[in-house]
Amino acid sequence: MDHIKSSERLLRGAVIGYGFIASRGHIPAYVQRAQLQKDVSIVAIADICEARRRIASDAVPGVRVYENYRELIEKEGHQLDFIDIATPPCDHAEIAQFALKSGLHVLCEKPLTTSVEDAKKLLQAATESKRVLFPCHNYKHAPVVRAIREIIQSGKIGKVRSVTLNTYRNTHAKGVPEWNTHWRRFQKYSGGGIAMDHGSHSFYLTFEWMGSYPTAVTAKMTTLDSQKYDTEDGFSATLTFPNGVAQAYLTWTAGTRKVIYTVQGEKGAITVDDDELQLALMQSTDGPDVAQGAVSWKIEKTSIASHWMDASHVSWFNSLFDQFKTAIQQNQYVSQETKEAFLCTQLISSAYRSAREKCQEIPLSVDLPL
Repeated sequence: MDHIKSSERLLRGAVIGYGFIASRGHIPAYVQRAQLQKDVSIVAIADICEARRRIASDAVPGVRVYENYRELIEKEGHQLDFIDIATPPCDHAEIAQFALKSGLHVLCEKPLTTSVEDAKKLLQAATESKRVLFPCHNYKHAPVVRAIREIIQSGKIGKVRSVTLNTYRNTHAKGVPEWNTHWRRFQKYSGGGIAMDHGSHSFYLTFEWMGSYPTAVTAKMTTLDSQKYDTEDGFSATLTFPNGVAQAYLTWTAGTRKVIYTVQGEKGAITVDDDELQLALMQSTDGPDVAQGAVSWKIEKTSIASHWMDASHVSWFNSLFDQFKTAIQQNQYVSQETKEAFLCTQLISSAYRSAREKCQEIPLSVDLPL
């Protein structure tokens, strides 16, 4: 299949897995984009659950549905440009390998894979097949995260020295009622708990905000109901960077759904509480003792609608797909986003090791398989 040579060419795709994120996030975004920009068409969907296939047929007029990804790719692959993998993480590596070797570009939900070895093989397969492998790092496209990026790039707060990322959820993200609603609580499907589910989001944001990659990680995890579930619902990690430190706290046992981020720079700080952003900028120094009021601050508060309560994050998808499309046009088979998806998998794996080894610090290296 020829590479995409023009932004005007229609990208024909198929979605593998029609669970919550596909039905509430990806597919509605594709349908809207097809109507407004007319540059994408979803022609087929595969799902192992018969009830979900019926729902997909009703939701997307004219779409062809299949029982599994292999049948879909074997019958539709000759006319497809890409597949979008929206299955539980246990299947990401196998499906992506088959698609890349079948000559298709791959957009894949996070985490890219559940093991470092599988991630290495995928990056190598993308390079060898000359097809794009691209992760769904959608938090980068939240409006309030875009605002953080603009402030850091402006230099207003100076060099970033530390960040914190706290993600609160009052339950694990539940799947559709027709198929294994609680699959995230079982390692055979998910590959891990909240660190595997949400760790990528926190970690790739730390890479961007710190402007570097971590050199070590120390982590701890807990499971409130270990008799019922074999994945963690509480996770904390400290990442050591060449220029500072980042701390991430993730929980499925909070009393509310919320994100709270802080970015501390030399000359100021950013604090985000869902859609509320506060920027504190150092204005003047009147003496050596900051604690006695030697520094004055200018505080700016802004509300930036980012729809954090909508777990589908459908409003962020179009911007993400723009990046995927650009990667295809420019033959970026393994882009910076993809390399960071590999590093997220590596970091999650090392964090789990740290937690198993009584919170030992685990050294990290940027060991890309390319």
